[in-house]
Amino acid sequence: MTFLWPEGLWGLALVPILVALYVAILRRKKNALAYSNLALVKAALGKRAGLRRHLPPALLLAAFIVMLLALARPAAVVTLPSQHETVILAIDVSGSMRADDVKPTRLAAAQAAARAFVKDTPGSTRVGVVAFAGSAALVQPPTRSREEVLNAIEQLQLQNATAVGSGILVSLKAIFPEQDFEVKAPQLRAGAGSAAAGGTRPSQPLGAPAKPEQKPVPPGSYKSAVVILLTDGQTTTGPDPVDAARLAAERGVRVFTVGVGTPDGQILTGEGWSIRVRLDEDALKVIADMTRAEYFFAGNAPDLKKIYEGLNSKLVMEKKETEITALFTAIAASFTLLAAALSLLWFNRIL
Repeated sequence: MTFLWPEGLWGLALVPILVALYVAILRRKKNALAYSNLALVKAALGKRAGLRRHLPPALLLAAFIVMLLALARPAAVVTLPSQHETVILAIDVSGSMRADDVKPTRLAAAQAAARAFVKDTPGSTRVGVVAFAGSAALVQPPTRSREEVLNAIEQLQLQNATAVGSGILVSLKAIFPEQDFEVKAPQLRAGAGSAAAGGTRPSQPLGAPAKPEQKPVPPGSYKSAVVILLTDGQTTTGPDPVDAARLAAERGVRVFTVGVGTPDGQILTGEGWSIRVRLDEDALKVIADMTRAEYFFAGNAPDLKKIYEGLNSKLVMEKKETEITALFTAIAASFTLLAAALSLLWFNRIL
C-alpha cells in the first residue's frame, strides 16, 4: 500500500498525545473518587465495568487513526471488475503505402481515418495499434489513453514488404494474449526461408504441457473486441491472410477491412525498378466476409463509427492501483458509530 499524500501521516504524532491525555484524565478521576465509599462505587459498577469503560474510547481512538490514514490518501493494487471494449487498429506501413493515388499518400489517408475513428470512440473503449509491413508488431497495447494511441499512429514509418496475415495474427494476440496464433507461410511468396521468419508453427518443447485445442465459435460471435485492418490489401510475404482471417473467425473476432488506394493504382519507381501497386479490394472483402464484418473504403472513414456502436462491454478483472480513501473513511465511521452505540448501551451516554 502507498500513500498519495504521505505528508498527512504526520498527524499520527497526535496519537501518543491523546493516549497520554486519556491516562491523565483517568488518574484525575481516580483521585477524585478516593473516599470511604469507593468500595461501594466499585460494587455498583460491576466487575466488567472497568473494561467496558475503556472500549468506547479505544474504538474512538482507532477511528481517529484510520481517519488520519485516510487523510494521507492510501492507494493499493487491487483486482477490480472492469467493463470495456477493445479495438485493434492494424495499419499497413509497407512501401506501397507511399503511393499518392490517395492524397496526400495512402499511409497519410490511413492515419487520418484511424485518427478520426479514435477521436469518436467512447471513453470505455480500449484501442491498440498494430503496424505491419514484412512483419508485424504491437506498437501500442490496448489503452483508454487517446493521446498515447494518437501518438502511436503519428509515429508510424514506412518499411519493406507487406504481410497482411501477420498484421491479423498480432492483432489477435493483442486480444487473446494467452493464446498462440501461427499459420504456415505460402511457399510461393515466402519461399524456403519462411520457417526461419517465424511463419510456421513452432514445435512443442520436450516436457512442456500440451495446450488445449481452441474450440471454434460461430464467426462474428465475439462482441467485445474487433480488428480494423487499414491496408491496400496486396500481400507479398508472410502468412496467408485468408488463413489468418480463418483463425479470427474461429474465435468469433470480426476483422473490418479498410481499403486504402485505387483499383488502377500507381507505378512506384526506385533504383532500377518499378512496380504498379493496386488496391486489392477482393482480398479485403474476403477477409471481412469470412469474419462476418464489413469492408470500407478509406474515403468513407466516418462510416467506421458503426463498428464501435455494435460493440458490447466485456466484464474482466483488472489489477490496477486504486485510491482506497473511501474504504478507510468508511472504517473510521463504523468505529465511531460502534463506540457511540456501546457507550449509550452501557453508560446511557454517547461518550
